[in-house]
Amino acid sequence: MKLHRLELTGFGPFRERQTVDFDAFDRDGVFLISGRTGAGKSSILDGVSFALYGSVPRYESGERRLRSDHSFLGDPTDVRLEFTVGDRRWRVTRAPDYERPAKRGDKLTTEPARAELDELVGGTWVGRAAKPREVGLLLDEVLGLNAQQFQQVILLAQNKFSRFLLARNDERQQLLRTLFGTRRFEQYKDDLEQRRRAAQRELEAAGDQTRTLLELAEAAGAAPDGRPAGEGEADDRSRAHPRPADLDLAARRDAVVRAHQRALYAVEQAAQLQEQADAEHVRVAAAHAELVDRVRTLDDLASARARMDRLDADAPSIAADSRRIERARTAEVLRATLEVAERAEAAVATARADVDGADERWRDAGGDLDGDLAATVEALTGDIARWTDAAARERELIRAAADREACERSAADLAAQLAGLDEQHSRVPAERERLEAEHATASVEAARVDDLRTRRDELAAQSEAASTARRLADDLAAAETSYLEASARADAAGAAVTELLRRRFAGRAAELAAELVDGERCPVCGAVEHPHPAPAARDLVTDDDLAGAEHRRDIAVTAAQTAGERAAGIRAEQAAAAARAAGRTVDDLAAASAVAAEALDRAVQASTRATELTAQRAALDELDAAASVERDRLGDALARAREQMAATSATVARLEKDVAEARGDAATVADRLAAAREHRDLVRAALEARSRLAERERAAQTALADRFERVAASDFDDPDAVRAALVPATDLASLENRLAEHTADVSATRARLLELELAAAGLGDERPDLEASSARVAAADAARGAAIAAHRDAVHATDRLRDLLVRIDESFAVVAERAESTAAVTRLADTVAGRAPNTRKMDLETFVLAAELEEIVAAANLRLRDMSSGRYTLHHSDALQARGAASGLALEVLDAHTGRLRSPQSLSGGETFLASLALALGLAEVVTGRAGGIRLDTLFVDEGFGSLDPETLELAMRTLDELRAGGRTVGVISHVEGMKEQLAAQIVVEATREGPSIIRQDARSDDR
Repeated sequence: MKLHRLELTGFGPFRERQTVDFDAFDRDGVFLISGRTGAGKSSILDGVSFALYGSVPRYESGERRLRSDHSFLGDPTDVRLEFTVGDRRWRVTRAPDYERPAKRGDKLTTEPARAELDELVGGTWVGRAAKPREVGLLLDEVLGLNAQQFQQVILLAQNKFSRFLLARNDERQQLLRTLFGTRRFEQYKDDLEQRRRAAQRELEAAGDQTRTLLELAEAAGAAPDGRPAGEGEADDRSRAHPRPADLDLAARRDAVVRAHQRALYAVEQAAQLQEQADAEHVRVAAAHAELVDRVRTLDDLASARARMDRLDADAPSIAADSRRIERARTAEVLRATLEVAERAEAAVATARADVDGADERWRDAGGDLDGDLAATVEALTGDIARWTDAAARERELIRAAADREACERSAADLAAQLAGLDEQHSRVPAERERLEAEHATASVEAARVDDLRTRRDELAAQSEAASTARRLADDLAAAETSYLEASARADAAGAAVTELLRRRFAGRAAELAAELVDGERCPVCGAVEHPHPAPAARDLVTDDDLAGAEHRRDIAVTAAQTAGERAAGIRAEQAAAAARAAGRTVDDLAAASAVAAEALDRAVQASTRATELTAQRAALDELDAAASVERDRLGDALARAREQMAATSATVARLEKDVAEARGDAATVADRLAAAREHRDLVRAALEARSRLAERERAAQTALADRFERVAASDFDDPDAVRAALVPATDLASLENRLAEHTADVSATRARLLELELAAAGLGDERPDLEASSARVAAADAARGAAIAAHRDAVHATDRLRDLLVRIDESFAVVAERAESTAAVTRLADTVAGRAPNTRKMDLETFVLAAELEEIVAAANLRLRDMSSGRYTLHHSDALQARGAASGLALEVLDAHTGRLRSPQSLSGGETFLASLALALGLAEVVTGRAGGIRLDTLFVDEGFGSLDPETLELAMRTLDELRAGGRTVGVISHVEGMKEQLAAQIVVEATREGPSIIRQDARSDDR
């Protein structure tokens, strides 16, 4: 990971945008971040941490003062950082939540936190995330380190510098796991544990399966006659005869084998019984079948004789139906001839009625039936042709008259509109003059808006300050009263302590006298005799009394100080408020504010009115110009309308003359034309009716002649006889089916009767006893079924036991195989997980990380030996930890002066700094050298060099200077003067006189 550019705006001590170009220090390798205490050196690292993680190391708990106190309410606050991870360049922009002025009103609102993440693709920044949560999730994937791990290996902040050196094993494991990507070894351990559990479950399942198979086999072999017992019976038997839990599985298998042999013998016995039952059933069934055949033959013979009698009784009816079918088939041949003749007669009657109707309608219209109708049609057709042209001219006359009226109306409308525009144009100059005069008056009043608004704001601020001063005056009186009372209580409490001290010293002799014992030396004079001890005091002051009085005095003094500070603060606030009010009272300022507000309202209204008048004047000019254009257009339109009106009047006069000649006596030409067409249609209808009548009479004569010839040639006397013999098709089909069925039934019944009489010859008329025979058959069948069921059950039990024996043997083999594989998997899983036989209690991932930690320690010692003049070296320890804690990642320090290993916690502040710095550099070197690991190209060290003596500081600086060859960039924050002289590349943080700090990047670094 490499940092390129950092921009800070309104962050920490920086108000204006400050920029740090880390790429400028690539050639130097090591650069110094310097500045006076409190200028904001660590705020640069705070900006890096906030941009990447939204948090700051110094504010992990407590107040988060991220926004600059020097920023004005409207100033922005954000941090932007450009960095590279792998071969991808990113830019993150993040802003905390802070208060800003609301867009409406004079209140404050909270600007929510925001974050954006962009990636440089092809020279263009492409957005990847735009919300704090989305940016945080994506950065977790990109960086691979959380905030705590980042502070252990890259950003070595104040109070966080030695975290990796002094961390517990589990904390150190989390960081190393992320840096070296060894989580897969943890997954290997989990996978092996899952395989161990799965193998154990499979082994237990295989054993359970074997026991289940043995139980099934035992239950099947325990039933009498080798039959498997039912489920409920097996449960009852188990409860009545419990099996010993320690019975050997092999012995149980042998018992199952013996049960199988008994089952085979039972199968042989059941087979013999089944053969005997089968033979008896066959004999009884054959005898019963003979009796059933005899009874069936006698019953069928009686039924056939009765059916033949019924068929003979139906013979006369069948003969009548046969004759009717014959006449119906003969009459069916003449059906079509009769229907044709009937339709022809009906058509003649219809045509004659049509002729009568057409003649009557023509007479009603005034026509002559005796004249030549065809000539009349021809004459009417000629008249219709002439009057059709006249009707077209009549319609043209109607349209021309309507056009003339429209032209007259249009001309009148245009003339009225033109007169209205002329009147409107005459009023424009006077209206324009009025608007300009009113606008001039309003503009003078509106020019005072800004001055009046400023005056109103000043009076409002003074009024608020006067109100505050008046309110604070009351608060000040109360505070000074409280201060006076608290001071009095403090003085009284102090006097009480003084009085108790005086009484305590006065009663000290009595206390010593009370402790004297005859024969023991006095602690004051050393004498062993005490002739005149001091008398005991009546109101002796104890230590508790004195401590209580001192505690009350301290409380009173603290209260008095607090009350004094509060009174002083209120006094200062009241004086400042009175100064802001310019010595004026609230009432005076309220009256002045009212006058100013009224004047401002008038000025604002005048400004609004001036704007409205300007708009009205512009609208008036636009309206007058538009009216002028419209006046010209209306004049042209009026001229065209008058020309069109003259043309339409001439056309109307010409058409009226032509139409009057064609109209005649009718109201219109169309009425005369309609009457002529109606007369022609009536004449044509009469001619067509006569023609149809003649044609249908000829067709009827032909049909009647054909009917007469065909009936005369048939067996029928007249057409009525033919109609009487006709039968509907459905009835005829029914008659034919009945005749066919009767004929077939008679033939079949006679054949069957002959067959049965031959079969019944010699049987006699006595019926056999079938019930007794059926009972014998049922008994034999029941015995046979029982024998079959017994044999089937015996065979099933034998097959069941044989199958169970095969499955039991297979299960024994599976158990043995799985027991061997489970033992191997268990040993491997326990070893990888740090359980026995692993004596170090070190799992696989810890083992791998321990190897990495050994390399880190080796790289760190190369620098620690130089910085500590060979006294200290770090050592990796895989010794067992106390109370069962995980081992393998412990660190110890070897002191060459004593030759003993000791804990890093025992080092002094300067020694801890050197060891932590060496370990951080070694960690960065090893991690960067790992293919596929996180590359650490940038490192920051915040303070700690001040704890080193000059010689050790020189060694530490030499170590940092060696990092140039590694291609990494190290930023050091310190105020040590010796470092300023040795490091040419510098970033200087300076606090300006106004308060905010600025960042100045050394010109020598910028030039490179």
